[in-house]
Amino acid sequence: MDKYRCTICDYVYDPKAGDPDNGIEAGTAFEDLPDDWVCPDCGAGKELFENMRTKKMFE
Repeated sequence: MDKYRCTICDYVYDPKAGDPDNGIEAGTAFEDLPDDWVCPDCGAGKELFENMRTKKMFE
């Protein structure tokens, strides 16, 4: 599963860890996060995250 980085604060969502403080279990893919999930550090929406693997491929 790919990691996703918040383009506002650089928080990295790692599906292996999930976001247990916000009820997201380990193993939850970014695509499977609820639509209203936000960055736990800055509150940015999912649309402000970028796939880290895809980003590296095109740099």
